[in-house]
Amino acid sequence: MSVDPALLSILRCPDEHHAELTLDAAAQTLTCTSCGRIFEIRDGIPVLLLDEAKLPEAELPEAKLPEGGAA
Repeated sequence: MSVDPALLSILRCPDEHHAELTLDAAAQTLTCTSCGRIFEIRDGIPVLLLDEAKLPEAELPEAKLPEGGAA
């Protein structure tokens, strides 16, 4: 199920910068052009909740290894 193009033209990131979102139809997601957050589309409805957004890979916290090296 796809999102209506008229709706896509007015949707913005819910964060304070309110940047445009780009559609990935294959993944059924919208990505913020400013912060890179990825919002899922469920049953044709964009879920624009900051708490449920996925962060871009570059901003994910890295797993910390214990001091001394190997895990």
